[in-house]
Amino acid sequence: MLPKEDALKAIFDVGIVAIVRLDDSSQLQATAEAIQAGGIRAIEFTMTTPGALDMLREAAMNLDENTVLGAGTVLDAETARVAILAGAKFIVAPNLNLDVIATARRYSVAIIPGALTPTEIITAWEAGADIVKIFPASFGGAEMIKALRGPLPHIKMIPTGGVDLKTAAAFIKAGSAAVAVGGNLADKEAIKRGEFDKITNLAKQYVEIILQARRMV
Repeated sequence: MLPKEDALKAIFDVGIVAIVRLDDSSQLQATAEAIQAGGIRAIEFTMTTPGALDMLREAAMNLDENTVLGAGTVLDAETARVAILAGAKFIVAPNLNLDVIATARRYSVAIIPGALTPTEIITAWEAGADIVKIFPASFGGAEMIKALRGPLPHIKMIPTGGVDLKTAAAFIKAGSAAVAVGGNLADKEAIKRGEFDKITNLAKQYVEIILQARRMV
């Protein structure tokens, strides 16, 4: 299976991308393992974490083969390229940068650019986005996703920002292909205390919520 197909299957099958954004990279591997143990198969290491690139390279070799790692907060084409060479199976950006999309497509890696307005969303999709990250989704919540999906039912959307245990189901019911969860899952304080069981339990809760929500769609 190609890297892109691998990543998209992991994202769509479970319906969750776990975003790991920490103050240093020392706990990235353990955090990814805890999330993986909870049943989430798509994990994003943000490039704002110092040393994330080296840990991405290491974790890509050590995690379960069914887990895919991506690079997040990718703001330029060069960062996309080095992340892909380090083992990223998908690239996520908070913004719409056509050069980042082109680079990911050149390497046949899944690309998830950020957008908010209909114009940005359509531009991203026509440029080759595999999924469009609606960010910040807290701006309009599930109702915004529902409104966008009306005229744009063919575009796969993944809300980011504002997704937690209380709102995740609503985003799925509104038509999201998946959700992305950051600090509400990869809790920095729990990670600092080494409470990785908490991270695993949270991951399990999100997986169950998405499963139940999909049954109701």
